[in-house]
Amino acid sequence: MTVPNTIDAAPGASTEADTGWLGLEGARVLIAGAGGIGGACVLAFAGAGASVAVVDRDARALDAIGADLSAMAAPHALIQADLTEHGAGGRVVAETVERLGGLDVLLHAVGINDRRPILDFTEDEWDMILRVNLSSLFGLAQAAGRHMVEQGHGRVLALSSVSGLLAHHSHGPYAASKGGINQLLRVMAREWASAGVTVNALAPGYIETPLTADHLSKPGKREELENLVPAGRLGTPDELTGPALFLSSRHAGFITGHVMYIDGGRTLV
Repeated sequence: MTVPNTIDAAPGASTEADTGWLGLEGARVLIAGAGGIGGACVLAFAGAGASVAVVDRDARALDAIGADLSAMAAPHALIQADLTEHGAGGRVVAETVERLGGLDVLLHAVGINDRRPILDFTEDEWDMILRVNLSSLFGLAQAAGRHMVEQGHGRVLALSSVSGLLAHHSHGPYAASKGGINQLLRVMAREWASAGVTVNALAPGYIETPLTADHLSKPGKREELENLVPAGRLGTPDELTGPALFLSSRHAGFITGHVMYIDGGRTLV
């Protein structure tokens, strides 16, 4: 992967020069999550010249993102799997390495939420959210980490949330899973740093995705959330792609163990 010496592109132009400085041309990337923020990142990495494997348990989401990647003529692999199953992470990483010829970047962008007070949850409902949001990351990142530590380089990223820091009402299991992601990634970063593997979290604020669509459709809810954000608006999935690309690039080789808040200033107030 090479970085050009000069970049000459008009501001906002959608050209290879926009991302060429990142050095992601030819990178082998595995992204868990074909829709929402994950889907936006899939297209961003493909646009930067990477080969992308996408894993999701939803065949329709995989078909949709696969059609977009085919239209871009981007090298890719689609893997249908349920990452909550024991051993699924190892199988998905092994298939990715086989189909892409290696693995340089992992991005975990899988998550669910259930907005209810803590007293309303059963233990099974708690277990489900933790299994989808946190345990699936452990299995996938552990398998990717084994590969990356052995090869002596790699980038691991996962979506956290401002809920991992702020005490939002009716977010108990979700907030616990995101706080767990933050600390799990910090320990991975500590253990793998000497092997050239960086591990970081992207923590979005209020982003318009399929995960938030029903909540935002409730009367007054959009306005309520916008009033909590100093920027005065909600974010979009595309606003996560730049940070994801940068933290995956050669320029971020000395950045590890960090939670990057992408929230329009929400965590400031």
